[in-house]
Amino acid sequence: MRAIVQRVKSSSLVIDGEEYSSINKGFMVLVGITETDTIEDIKVMAEKIVKLRVFEDENGKMNLSIQDINGELQVVSQFTLYADCHHGNRPSFTNAARPEVAIPLYEEFVRYTKEISGTKVVTGVFGADMKITLTNDGPVTIYLEVKEGKVL
Repeated sequence: MRAIVQRVKSSSLVIDGEEYSSINKGFMVLVGITETDTIEDIKVMAEKIVKLRVFEDENGKMNLSIQDINGELQVVSQFTLYADCHHGNRPSFTNAARPEVAIPLYEEFVRYTKEISGTKVVTGVFGADMKITLTNDGPVTIYLEVKEGKVL
């Protein structure tokens, strides 16, 4: 499982010209799932994201988590995180999980993230053409990967 975590001041997601979801200060998280991902991987990733201390404390140090600041999360499925560009210039997406595998894991990731974070968690729509507008804060952008229950 892969994730791109962006610390944002705000983020909004539009589908078919209509705002579908939005957040204020928090994380915009792009999530990629591969065929070998498990429920354990999903939980490890969610726990890592919720505990990331990348928000500034009173001394200006990145020392606070999303829970500490009562931040919000926007979680969007993005199969292109598993793009393989080793051969040629056209990416292959064969490492991305098929929808029948990815959708249940994505939904469990969202459910579990809501459960453990205690904060607002919104999503996009799996497989939809989404337009995301965000104001990156910092910028702070972190790449995470979990495999076999371990953060790589």
